[in-house]
Amino acid sequence: MRALLSGYYGKGNGGDEALLATLLQMLPSNVTPVVLSGNPEETHNRYGLEAYERMAFPSLIKALRSCDALIWGGGSLIQDATSAISPFYYGGMMSVAQKMGLKTVAWAQGIGPLHRRVTRWLARQTFAGCTRVSVRDRASASLLSDWQIPHILAPDPVWALQSKPVETYHGTSLQHGTSLQKDLSAPRVAVTLRSHPQLTPTRLSHLTRALVDFQKATQTFIVLLPFQKAQDLSIAQAMQSSLKDVSQILCLEEPQLLKGVFRGIEMAIGMRLHSLIMAASEGCRCFALSYDPKVNLLMEDLDMPGWHLANLPDDPNIISKTWIEHYANGDPLSSEKIQFLVDGALIHREVLHQALNH
Repeated sequence: MRALLSGYYGKGNGGDEALLATLLQMLPSNVTPVVLSGNPEETHNRYGLEAYERMAFPSLIKALRSCDALIWGGGSLIQDATSAISPFYYGGMMSVAQKMGLKTVAWAQGIGPLHRRVTRWLARQTFAGCTRVSVRDRASASLLSDWQIPHILAPDPVWALQSKPVETYHGTSLQHGTSLQKDLSAPRVAVTLRSHPQLTPTRLSHLTRALVDFQKATQTFIVLLPFQKAQDLSIAQAMQSSLKDVSQILCLEEPQLLKGVFRGIEMAIGMRLHSLIMAASEGCRCFALSYDPKVNLLMEDLDMPGWHLANLPDDPNIISKTWIEHYANGDPLSSEKIQFLVDGALIHREVLHQALNH
């Protein structure tokens, strides 16, 4: 069986690449994956897979015709908050695949926000036609229940992604082959911010000042992790200019390494959903800076401390003192809770096996 995997792959986003890596890890062994990617050459080189340009209509149709199934692979693909086009792209492709007779699996979806009536209608029609549907959060499950569409709810699959230790970092700032753990002073705190309208220059300035004070108080080494270089690197560089000798920017492309870097981290401060999931799964204390309902849901589910960016304190001293308190007295998830979430995430693997082996 050949399965076409469709998501926001090949766009340099660490979270979406982690979803692809987890999907490949979970696919039944008898399934040959074919990937739609924003960078087919890079995807082919990384995984050794057949890959096609995701926005080239002729190659997309060619890929669909060559496959037996379409897997709509993970994350907030059906939403109209950041893109009005996204629901039509994914929904349209799924409708075409269904008309062509392919098995269609909506896998590990986070549905919404859906502000427009037409996108809600499209989403409902598309999910209703799927062979199997799995979602990663309660809000998405509630929406599907309202639409009377059968589905499975399970934790985000990235909880179950197999990580690799980061023994060397072949970046510009560390010497080739240098041991990451030896080169970067301990203890370490990771920071993952992303560009967003709610991360205003003023709020970024407050966060930077708070991080400088936090670092001085705790004597920690700050690891700045851009999850999507195009969006995050300039923010990391701006913060590092105030933390010159006590910080390092790490740009890790391979999802298993990106998750593995958190093994050597004491605490993570993150905006991006998958930075918090990866950190929590590796036993880090986490502090969230939310810009999206999906991050709010994670904070609720894990009782994770944090602020919505819109409610970020105006005083950097309050921010730094809150971080210092969490660093000193906060608890990571217990190993039992992590294992529970990993086991739960593996339900997404069962959904794939049920859909593709029957």
